[in-house]
Amino acid sequence: MAESKSTPITSELYGYMLAHNPPLDPVQRELVEVTHAQLPQYAGMQSAEEQGPLLAFLVRLTGARHIVEVGTFTGFSALSMAQALPADGTLVALDVSDEWTAYGRAAWAEAGVADRIDLRIAPALDSLRAMPAEPHIDLAYLDADKGNYIPYWEELVPRLNPGGLIVADNVFYHGDVIDPAATGGGAAIKEFNDHVAADDRMEAVMLTIADGLTLARRRR
Repeated sequence: MAESKSTPITSELYGYMLAHNPPLDPVQRELVEVTHAQLPQYAGMQSAEEQGPLLAFLVRLTGARHIVEVGTFTGFSALSMAQALPADGTLVALDVSDEWTAYGRAAWAEAGVADRIDLRIAPALDSLRAMPAEPHIDLAYLDADKGNYIPYWEELVPRLNPGGLIVADNVFYHGDVIDPAATGGGAAIKEFNDHVAADDRMEAVMLTIADGLTLARRRR
């Protein structure tokens, strides 16, 4: 059996990592704090702090101009990506909650990127299916209801430009993916991970970032 070379992440080492990453700006920091203060029972749904700079890095690295986010919550990840877009770039944010995304709307306006974000409140599958069918997406971030990860994937992949990237969060599902008896979200993510690995339209790598992160690139 392969042995992990990953260093266990203590709270001290996690703090060290954050200190050596690009810092959150005041608007990002405020949004993280407001989410934890106002929605403590749901705050775990927010992307991990280190994922904000990573997503921004990927936007710049890929030169993305058109992004789709499936699952916006309070808007931290959308804010991070929109700030990295060129001024004429667009991010389509899909969510079902006016209440949660209201925190994001306020932060996007404060950060001066509201004009780059097209928030669509509706079931995400409906919103994806209403998009043009031809390739036009440069980057997609998937962080929504786990039972629909495969349907979301199947709507996103054909709409990706060649070389386009899908970033899928929570692919470890708190470790449940290695539990043979996993049910619910854990079982759904196990099935999704197998689906991604078998999809020859894409090349994918799974990384030990936060709760597991898969990066998948559309083959040219």
